[in-house]
This record gives sequence, C-alpha cells and structure tokens, in this order.
Amino acid sequence: MMPKPSAKERILDAYQDILIEHGVGAITLEAVAARAEVSKGGLLYHFGSKEALLQGLIDRVGHLGVTDLETARAAPEGVVRYYLRSSVTDVTQDKAMHRTTLAAMRLIGNEDAVDEAMRAYTRNWHALLTEHVGDPVLADFVGVTGDGLYLRAMLGEDTSHLLDDFIEILARLGI
Repeated sequence: MMPKPSAKERILDAYQDILIEHGVGAITLEAVAARAEVSKGGLLYHFGSKEALLQGLIDRVGHLGVTDLETARAAPEGVVRYYLRSSVTDVTQDKAMHRTTLAAMRLIGNEDAVDEAMRAYTRNWHALLTEHVGDPVLADFVGVTGDGLYLRAMLGEDTSHLLDDFIEILARLGI
C-alpha cells in the first residue's frame, strides 16, 4: 500500500490538477487548498503565496527531470528507445512527469521561470541524446520525433504503430 502523500505534495498535486483542468485563471489559494483538502492556513504554511506555489512546480519539474534522465541512463533498452517509449507511455499511463509537464505547459509564455525550466529540461535531454547517438543533429531528430509522439499521444491518438516504425528506422541507422 502506497503511503499517503504529504500535505505539501497534495497541495502541489492540486495546483497541477487545477492548471491542467481549468487553466491559470482558476488558480486561487482557496481553490488549491480545497482541492488538496487542507485549510488555507495549511497551504500558506507550506507555500506562502501563489509565487511560492509556482516555484514549487518549477522545483518539481527540475527534480522529476533529473529523475527521468537518471532512469533513461539506466534503461535496459537504451536512452533513445526509453525517450521515444516514454513520449507515448508517460502520456497514456499518466506518469508524474507527464502531469507536471502538462501543468507547466499551461504556464509557458506567461511565466519566464517556467519557460526556462522547460528549456533546461529539453537541453538536458538533448545533451543526453547527443551523448548516446554521437551527433547533435541526429539527437535533434530523435528529440523532435519524441515531441511529435508526445503531442499526438496527448491528443488521444494511438501512436504505438509509429513508435515501432521509428524504432525500426533508428535500428537501420545503427542507433
């Protein structure tokens, strides 16, 4: 049995959920506290303001991003295949990184700190892909392929056949 998330984690989860489901305009301290099932005082104890909630999301992006990259490095199928598969399965299995990414995407263009956190995550993936394929242009190709799979999966499209095709193409390229 999984332990119940801490109040701080529940508050961040609630913040993410509201961003994903209703957008930035629906974010109030009261709404986040109600969704997290904590008092407003409890929310303010952990996050003293909306800006602190935003920073909590940015910190979560950073932490989950590091964890994702570490998982990729250790993946038995290799970094490239892990990246492409997770571009589809994180969406369909509603993984933590996917939820955090969706919430952050609702803020892109409106919050410079979120923009930079997402750019840093993308740069880190590019560096890891380049390290494993040995060519930055090929790493870009893999990256945008994964981005396309991710977008289509977010839209509800079954991309499993495309994933298999792309992995076959990479195998032909010796990757």
